[in-house]
Amino acid sequence: MTLFILLLASYLIGAIPTGVVLTHMVGGQDIRKTGSGNIGATNVYRVAGRKLGILTLVGDCLKGVFPVAIAVYTLHLPVEQVAGVALAAFLGHCYPVYLKFKGGKGVATALGIFLVLSPFSVLGVLGIFVVVLYLWRFISLASITAAAAVPFLVLFFERSIPLVVATLVIATIVIWRHRANIERLRTGSENRFNL
Repeated sequence: MTLFILLLASYLIGAIPTGVVLTHMVGGQDIRKTGSGNIGATNVYRVAGRKLGILTLVGDCLKGVFPVAIAVYTLHLPVEQVAGVALAAFLGHCYPVYLKFKGGKGVATALGIFLVLSPFSVLGVLGIFVVVLYLWRFISLASITAAAAVPFLVLFFERSIPLVVATLVIATIVIWRHRANIERLRTGSENRFNL
């Protein structure tokens, strides 16, 4: 029963639509109806500016950090249950009950999760992300490449089958939710990121 409550709480925390809340608080238009229509940091950055974009990134990241850190450092749960908490928070972001299950792509929330579960993997993924973004200027391509790499890094650093399985699920969903970006990359119509 306690685990069920924790999983539910993790999902509900992950489901908080940071970008929607922040843009609404400053009186902006509904982020879901502007730009790419995505609720994540990249669209908020492009539509509402750098400050809100960064705040959205931090907020979405914390949605992954908070539940997983409680599971690991406060409750000292076994790794299988920690993996479940991580998945619940991630699925909350991607499929939030508050927005009729239409959420973001999960990159920032996954970052928060892995900051707790495998910080060395995060260093490797961030390196990959930065290099790909610098060379091609596509956040989507950098995110997809990082997502594809993270299961291998988690396997290398953590040697934990439950964490690798959870990571594979997360990476697959991140890439799947970028399918429109993949099509735009293929046709050359994807927007480049400029500071």
